[in-house]
Amino acid sequence: MAADKGEGYIAQGLDIADLLAVVYLRELRYEPTDPGWAERDRFVLSIGHYSIALYAALHRIGYLTEDQLDSFGLNGAPLALSTFDSVPGVEITGGSLGQGLGQAVGMALGARLDDSPARVICCLSDGELQEGSTWEAAMAASNFGLDRLVAVIDCNGIQADGPTVLHMEPIAQKWEAFGWDVREVDGNDVAALMGAFDGLRDQDASPKAIVLRTTPGKGIPTLEKRERAHFVRVGADEWNSLRSELEAENA
Repeated sequence: MAADKGEGYIAQGLDIADLLAVVYLRELRYEPTDPGWAERDRFVLSIGHYSIALYAALHRIGYLTEDQLDSFGLNGAPLALSTFDSVPGVEITGGSLGQGLGQAVGMALGARLDDSPARVICCLSDGELQEGSTWEAAMAASNFGLDRLVAVIDCNGIQADGPTVLHMEPIAQKWEAFGWDVREVDGNDVAALMGAFDGLRDQDASPKAIVLRTTPGKGIPTLEKRERAHFVRVGADEWNSLRSELEAENA
């Protein structure tokens, strides 16, 4: 999607690709022919600029075509660099960070009022933990006992201009202090991700959180080593070598 544009949030896409594989191919209940199915589980991407990975997952389950993926990031195309809820399978419009968990709390409350079995999985970033709205939502979820809500926190240590500004550790213990059942895992280890979801599945009366320790640009050593990985610019001559690195890592 990004190769012919020369830039994009590629490091973040590779960062959460393992998570989205587990979420979409193992965890979510959805209707392949009806993205708006009322009983569906919801995946809420609070970090709207991670859209490149979400679109790939939605293509994998049949909601988006290859032609739509090719239009990613072009002027006037529906697949923008940040998410819009007009795209099939996209639950919220992203872009303003720190808003996704609050919307996920509302969806989980709505599902309860409708007596629906739907789960809500919300992916947010460590950078969003610097937003007061995130902690208000975390407190509300615990207060209402939203045990079908799962917050997945991508802790990759970066934000727009470099490392995250505030020191936020210990992250897992902070979520526990807010009344959440918490697991902390390597977010690029598929088996560990599956184990975390399994370990939280039978817990009752509390919302769940999975703290992911991830690597921006995972699978491409050249990108993993870049100091400024938030918005990656890649020369046309680099694409083939980067793709070769990825294929070698996954051989």
